[in-house]
Amino acid sequence: MHHRQDPLPPPAVNPLHRSRQQQVLVLGGGLMGLAVAHGLARHGWSVHLLRCVRREAAGFAAAGMLAPHAEGLGGPLLTLAQRSLRMIPAWVGAVEEDSGLPCGWLPCGTVAPFTSEAQRQAFPTAALGHPLDRAALETEAPGISPAFICGLLFPQDGQLDSRRRLMAALERACRRRGVYFEEGVVERLCWDEDGSGHRHLVGLALRTDDGARRQLPCGQAVLCCGAWSQQLLPQVPVTPVKGQMFSVQAPRQALRRVLFGPGTYLVPRQDGLVVVGATTEQVGFTPGLTPMGQSRLEQGLRQLLPAATRWPPMERWYGFRPCTGDQQPVLGPGPLAGLVMATGHHRNGVLLAAVTAELTRVVLEADPGGCHNTSWVAPFLHAFRWNRFSPAPAQASLRQA
Repeated sequence: MHHRQDPLPPPAVNPLHRSRQQQVLVLGGGLMGLAVAHGLARHGWSVHLLRCVRREAAGFAAAGMLAPHAEGLGGPLLTLAQRSLRMIPAWVGAVEEDSGLPCGWLPCGTVAPFTSEAQRQAFPTAALGHPLDRAALETEAPGISPAFICGLLFPQDGQLDSRRRLMAALERACRRRGVYFEEGVVERLCWDEDGSGHRHLVGLALRTDDGARRQLPCGQAVLCCGAWSQQLLPQVPVTPVKGQMFSVQAPRQALRRVLFGPGTYLVPRQDGLVVVGATTEQVGFTPGLTPMGQSRLEQGLRQLLPAATRWPPMERWYGFRPCTGDQQPVLGPGPLAGLVMATGHHRNGVLLAAVTAELTRVVLEADPGGCHNTSWVAPFLHAFRWNRFSPAPAQASLRQA
């Protein structure tokens, strides 16, 4: 794909100073915040992005699998993920066009291996993959452990190099589209209440990097705070799930497909780097790598692809996934009129970024009566609504203006 190398335009003007465009604040500058901001800016919105840079955010740590079928997703989440997967080529093209940088998209397919034929037949998405016997499995994943006797190939799956490529490309694309970036922490949302008892967003309290505090008026905002979402909205149950990972350098073309094993996955980049992941740890925001976590990954690698244990180690890191009680995202209108949710994507943030950006724009541009001209969003707004977990959430994190 051709990548434009023209010089960057002048710095963006604060969108809150533009009067003739629709204006929105995006809260969070990780993967989802950047994807939402870029999508809105491409459609003429004036976007002000508030962020506290966290390198342990999921987008900076993710392996970037586009593997809804290999993960065995089901129900509305599978439907949403399949829609996003179909959007990936055009979405990546737009980001690369606007940024002049590659996103590391590779439609390489995914292999899911099994230790028995019964496991393969019982896999939720088995009907959507190509069955592999042992010989075919060895062809698709040379050197795979003899414990695996069959598998499924999902050629429609793929990957994005989120850590090394996509995040940088998205930020550059946002800046070139005029998104205004500001560093700081949103401490509180402010609301007002009409005579009918309906609450609507009117602003937020911001603490900037230099320690200054100020009130920022806004009537529309998108919450994209990932694993940190509950710090702003305690009534939305998004909690951090820590994942440790490492990478090894394989001989070029030693592994062509993503290999999605039980408890361990391998994601091969085009330059031979292979990402190995990932642990799942309920430890809050406890930072750092642990010997136990790294040992689990090494054991998983040995059980899946023994030869890979001899490949030189390159890098080790960790991040925090934003997880809900049902491991599905929180999307659409939030607890305040004017607040839209785009969080809780757990391990599927890279996969769902394209469709989340589009769904968020549709919600923001919809008339008060709903999304009758964009009927595709309605089932997702119901399935992934913020209050599906509790019939009567508290408002502890919100302050009346």
